[in-house]
Amino acid sequence: MYKYYYILLLSVLYVSCFPINKTSNEINIYSQRHYSVDEIQYKNFEKLTGIKVNVVKANADELIERLKNEGKNTPADLFITVDAGKLFKAKELSLLQKVSTPEIKENVNDEFEDKNGYWVPITYRARIIVHSNDRVNPSELSTYEDLANSKWKDRLLVRSSSNAYNEALMSSIVANLGSDSAEAWSLGLVNNFVRDPKGSDRDQVKAIAAGQGDVAIVNSYYIGLLLSSEKEEELKAGNAVSVFFPNQEEGGRGSHINVSGIGLTKYSPNKENAIKLIEYLTGEEAQRVYVNNSYEYPVNPNVEPADIVKNWGKFKSDNLDLNLLGKYREEAILIFDKTGWK
Repeated sequence: MYKYYYILLLSVLYVSCFPINKTSNEINIYSQRHYSVDEIQYKNFEKLTGIKVNVVKANADELIERLKNEGKNTPADLFITVDAGKLFKAKELSLLQKVSTPEIKENVNDEFEDKNGYWVPITYRARIIVHSNDRVNPSELSTYEDLANSKWKDRLLVRSSSNAYNEALMSSIVANLGSDSAEAWSLGLVNNFVRDPKGSDRDQVKAIAAGQGDVAIVNSYYIGLLLSSEKEEELKAGNAVSVFFPNQEEGGRGSHINVSGIGLTKYSPNKENAIKLIEYLTGEEAQRVYVNNSYEYPVNPNVEPADIVKNWGKFKSDNLDLNLLGKYREEAILIFDKTGWK
């Protein structure tokens, strides 16, 4: 009850951050992303178009709740998250409208599109395995499923199950293998944890560098950020591990991917401006800004990943409909709870 009133209060306070006019030469964004590259993108867009970009940042679920509460009175034009599952949730709650233009279609690789047309990907990443260069031979690694093997007991590191990245990964396991297999897999992983899940993806890599574990599940771009860092500790951590893309065997489904994506809100007051920003962010110029600053993969087929990322080689990605990462989210969370993945 208190959480509901807190979110409602935030909604009232946040509205004051945005213009009262329903239409203006502005765009209002509700964003879960917290990356500095986004500020670069918005400033570049403002210089190019003269359209001012206003951003409110918060947890995706809080932003969805706010959109629900505001209804037709929302000032928000765009909803941006780092998880297709949250975009699916917003669509299921009728908070988004379909969006497509010839330019967006041309800019975005078909592989990453929303099959229903309610959101547009702006970047993607793989949820990979990283391993110690000193204590693990890459030939020991194969699939996500193999991480449940007892050979990894007291060697595996991963962050909390409440993290959206792990929820999406588990959702993909459920979608691909079924609930029973997903539960058995989760139990195996929990048995292999070297410590209770804690910290960020970067912290898992630092723990490997410190000798606290041998393998970890992380998002690919964090390795790029570590390897390009000006901090000695982070550089050391990034150089202590190597990247491994799981499930690449012949006939394998490929590595799990997820997107940062953008949805046009159902009651967007500045729809035309908002669509211009989507077209810009998926265009070649902005895509290069993403890959060279955040080390995410581009969704535009004409843009290549950053050199750091290219050095890991190409990989086969799981072609699962990304909306299933939302469809199976509740089931994934139940499995985490049942198997003791904290």
